[in-house]
Amino acid sequence: MTKELRRLSIIVLVMFLALFGSTSAIQVFQANALADEPSNRRTLFDSFETQRGALIAGGREIATSVPSGDVYVWQRQYADSAMWSHLTGFLNPTLDSATGLEQVMSQELSGTAGSAFFSRIDQIVTGQPPRGSSVLLTLDPDVQRTAYEALGGLTGAVVAIEPDTGRILAMVSTPGFDANSLAAHDPDATNAAYADLEGDPLRPLENRALAGDVNPPGSTFKLVVAAAAFESGDFDADSELPNPETYTLPQSTNTVHNASGTTCGPGKTTTIATAIRLSCNVPMAELAAKLGADAIRETAERFGFNHEFTTPLRAATSTYPAGISDDAQTALSGFGQGQVQATPLQIAMVAAGIANGGEVMNPYAVDEVVGADLSVQQSFSPSPFGDAMDRETADLITAAMVSSVQDGAATGARIDGVDVAGKTGTAEMGGDNPYTLWFTGFAPADDPEVAVAVLVEDGGGQGQSGSGNTIAAPIAKKVMEAVLSR
Repeated sequence: MTKELRRLSIIVLVMFLALFGSTSAIQVFQANALADEPSNRRTLFDSFETQRGALIAGGREIATSVPSGDVYVWQRQYADSAMWSHLTGFLNPTLDSATGLEQVMSQELSGTAGSAFFSRIDQIVTGQPPRGSSVLLTLDPDVQRTAYEALGGLTGAVVAIEPDTGRILAMVSTPGFDANSLAAHDPDATNAAYADLEGDPLRPLENRALAGDVNPPGSTFKLVVAAAAFESGDFDADSELPNPETYTLPQSTNTVHNASGTTCGPGKTTTIATAIRLSCNVPMAELAAKLGADAIRETAERFGFNHEFTTPLRAATSTYPAGISDDAQTALSGFGQGQVQATPLQIAMVAAGIANGGEVMNPYAVDEVVGADLSVQQSFSPSPFGDAMDRETADLITAAMVSSVQDGAATGARIDGVDVAGKTGTAEMGGDNPYTLWFTGFAPADDPEVAVAVLVEDGGGQGQSGSGNTIAAPIAKKVMEAVLSR
């Protein structure tokens, strides 16, 4: 071989390696970013010819693709859509729009994710028609149905989590909507259906479990305040606090009173355990003022407040603002009022963290991504968010929560033969507006299998007469029973 030919061969080899490296980088490492690029119309058109993977919960397909008989080839169909709609979302190729898991897991479902690279190659080599991957969810369809039916015609949400893993077992927001009406390949009909849903005063398109209007958590937040108190080392469950019928907020003429309108049990003093059991506002406001906003915020953040979470659906951030510097606002935060805001997911995480001995797990709703050949392309496993408190603190709060269900303010969550730990909340929404009703808890208290948060808006139809115990707690009871009976 001549010197010139050798030099040319080396140049050709270098060019080939550069081309190979470049195409490999694009196909493997940049595939996801390129597929997400809005101007990449080829990905969109290719997806029309691909049979999109299914969304599967507990072995049941809740979103599938069927032949459409039109230019888009495939049509998405949603089973029992009203109870799954905020999770699945919808896909409409005629409008180039997607929401929910159809949006955030689109690459996996359409088979364009980097994890499906070898599956795509196999389909090309074997001449198989292109197919997307299926997404297996953590949710239990029986628990999901129980939660949906327990909410009935109420406006609200339920989130159920495995405390020791963070796996979401149920996530319901009501009212739901029919995603099939938004996936139809008739742009005029779809736009009309969307306009009707958007104009509905009940806001059915909002996922109240994760976002929507983030609400004051009411007395469920007393669990966070109690954790801050016990972790400080200056208080325990039997620490005594003044027990007046009313409390004047610091630097204010406004007063706080207990829901009963009386003192928190008999006597001139009461304990933190009693304040949780009976859900008393006055002593918890006093306790919050003593602890200070910084101590409460630090504990709240260890539970997940002021942090973003994706399940993979993005949750609105629950907040304990750094701007709380006024003692009156700090006192109000002692029972979940003022500037404190939370999603049902976050409140479920508070209960789950207590149930798990103080360790808070990251919540997640997807177990696996599985190819058309049933190969596992991606898998998701439990991961810790962090420690919110030590086990001794968790045990103290659990004991108070169990007492609340046994003979306190949360008796609506009792389950025969099972110790349930629970906490109610009845959040004021300002003026004459109906209360927002809450319950959070877990069961069994000594070996927790499920932690639940229930939110009911508009006072459950009872204005300011509804309570977390009479409306939200019985819903949580049914959900916990559904998990325990599996």
